[in-house]
Amino acid sequence: MAQAVPQQMTLEEFLDWYPDGYGRYELWNGTVVEMQPTGTHKQVSGFLAGELFLEIKRLQLPYIIPRQAIVKPLETDQSAYNPDLIVLDQLALQEEPLWKIRLQSAMSL
Repeated sequence: MAQAVPQQMTLEEFLDWYPDGYGRYELWNGTVVEMQPTGTHKQVSGFLAGELFLEIKRLQLPYIIPRQAIVKPLETDQSAYNPDLIVLDQLALQEEPLWKIRLQSAMSL
C-alpha cells in the first residue's frame, strides 16, 4: 500500500514514516526518494554480500551484514541513505541507540 509523503521531512519524521516491509526509500535533503534497484544491481550486491560474509566467517570477525539499514550523514538531519550493502561492527553497534529501538536504524557516517 502506497503512503502519502510529506513535501519535506526530518530524519526522525522519515524514520517514523518509513513503511514496514514495503518499498525501499532514502531521504535526500528532506525529500523522500523511492529506490528501485534493477535485477542486475541486486545480483551484484547479493554476490558481494556472500563473498564478504564468507571472509567474515573465515576470519572470525565481529561483523554483520544486515539486509537493510538506514545510514545518516554526520553533517545533516535532512538525509538518510539505504545502502545496497553495508558491513557493520557488532561491537560499535552497542553504542548506537537507534539500532536497538528502530527496525530501520539510523547510523551516523
